[in-house]
Amino acid sequence: MSTGTVRKRWWRIYAFSLRLMGLFVSVVFSIVCVGRFARTEGGSNIIWLANGLILAFLLLAPRWRWPMYLCSGYLGLILGSMMIGEPARESLLLNFLNLIEILIGAMLIKRRSRDLPFFPDRKYVLRFIGYACLLGPAVSGVLYGVVLHIRRHEDFLVVLLAWAFGDGLGIAVVTPTIVAILKSRMRNTHLLRRNWMYPAMVILVAVLVFSQNRVPLLFLLFPFLILVVTQLDLGWGALCTLLVALIGGWATVHGYGPISLSRDVSGEWKAALFQLFIAASMVSLYAISIVFGNLRKIQGELRQIAALHKLVMDNSRDVIVLGDLEGRRTYVSPGVKALTGWEPEDLVGRFVRELIHPADVAEVEMAMRALRAGSEGGTLEYRARKRDGEYLWAEGSLRVYRDPGTGLPTGFLNLVRDITERKRSEEHLQSAYRAMETLVVVDALTGIANRRRFDDALNTEWRRALREGSKLSLLLIDADHFKRYNDTYGHVRGDSCLKQIAEAALDVVLRPGDLVARYGGEEFAVVLPGTDETGAKEVADEICEAVRNRRLPHEGNAPGIVTISIGCATIIPQRGKTAQDLIEAADQALYRAKGRGRNRVIVAGVPFRPDTTSFIVDVPKR
Repeated sequence: MSTGTVRKRWWRIYAFSLRLMGLFVSVVFSIVCVGRFARTEGGSNIIWLANGLILAFLLLAPRWRWPMYLCSGYLGLILGSMMIGEPARESLLLNFLNLIEILIGAMLIKRRSRDLPFFPDRKYVLRFIGYACLLGPAVSGVLYGVVLHIRRHEDFLVVLLAWAFGDGLGIAVVTPTIVAILKSRMRNTHLLRRNWMYPAMVILVAVLVFSQNRVPLLFLLFPFLILVVTQLDLGWGALCTLLVALIGGWATVHGYGPISLSRDVSGEWKAALFQLFIAASMVSLYAISIVFGNLRKIQGELRQIAALHKLVMDNSRDVIVLGDLEGRRTYVSPGVKALTGWEPEDLVGRFVRELIHPADVAEVEMAMRALRAGSEGGTLEYRARKRDGEYLWAEGSLRVYRDPGTGLPTGFLNLVRDITERKRSEEHLQSAYRAMETLVVVDALTGIANRRRFDDALNTEWRRALREGSKLSLLLIDADHFKRYNDTYGHVRGDSCLKQIAEAALDVVLRPGDLVARYGGEEFAVVLPGTDETGAKEVADEICEAVRNRRLPHEGNAPGIVTISIGCATIIPQRGKTAQDLIEAADQALYRAKGRGRNRVIVAGVPFRPDTTSFIVDVPKR
């Protein structure tokens, strides 16, 4: 077991006993010191430490331990009184009144067992002054005044004021001092080893101030007491104040020090003035301690914020950029090196546009102009040049930041994120989408446009022809006796036959605006924008000839080879009609072609005006 562990275990076992012993010894020592050299010429104590000591221990201890502390303190009061020669009966009475005074203040101030004294709090100080410094001494003073008035016929009011003023001021001086010492436990011993000269200087200055009564140098003590508080802590400052009280009290009693310069002031008032000085010193030290404590707390919080800020800045995957509204960078986080290869100092002071791809500069400049015009910010994507000359895609989240005092915009915050992979994924996704879209509009078997693509193209060309007043032709193609072909040669050969027909049509239809599509089953369609009846018939004849020239065997067909039938229709689109009218006309022509022996082209005349009639023309096969 380590030495530190043994020490902690030993302290846990004997801590309470040591505190009781410390209280007892402190009370006895304080009474002896006061009795030996702190009596004024009129017989009044210049400073009474015992009551403040006991009250400080009670305020720091839980209530259930008060009886033991009160017993220890009372025994210390009795022993100390006996050691300075007070009569036993008077000592019992005076110390019993002291306990009453202490209990009144302790019970009214410490309302809950876990409450600890906190003198920096204004409400706590008011309660301390009201209950401990005024009410408790007043109650005990009344009781003591009554006793002395009955037994010795002394003036009740004089006795009351002497007791209340002396004990109240003594508690006001001693209790905060002892609380500060006990709460701090003098933990900052490492600071004492480094700054021991400050307490030493306080003692030397106190001896200098109180060893003569020619020059009032009392003010010299405050700077050194403040140095102790600021360089060590309040506990050491309170201890130094207590030492000053002992030195100054002894000197004042013996006619030395600045207080003794008041020739027309009685000894009791000199004692009161000295106690007021000690009380004022403690109040000043508490006030300074509060200010420096808050300052240290703020500094600690700022250090934590700075450390957290640095941690975030150094480890953020996003680059944090600050700049003015002209676009000049004033700060760049270290993450920029991993992202672009640039060092932060390489970019600070340079304009944002200097490293932007020329094609994206205009968009970035427009965003900066928007910030200057009052915009709160936005998100934009641009390409930024890396140190090696390559470009990466970056997403910048621009936000304006304002002066905390005036609220006016003073610069911008830009959170820069590398989105190169996202852009690459988007491009791949776009390519996949285009490929999928192509698959959606392409017939899987023949590789030509499918029915969906045909419908879209026909509607588009219909609207264009309606707008331009041009002609639109449509061919509907059907493989002759295709069911017999499948039954004879099988579906695999049937699929191959359809591919051959599609290829034959593609060999003939060469214009970019024309479209060959699979209409359904063994049927095909050809959309011929800007083509009249004659041109459509010529294309149909060439397709029929191209299929026959392939000489695909077909035993179920009269010619012995694969042939096709085509229905051809031409129309000038007008309002009130639809593309479906053109399809029906071509389908009717195809039906006539199949009914008249197949292997032929039939052209359907669609009426241009309401008073015309449809006509069908047989075209002899070649």
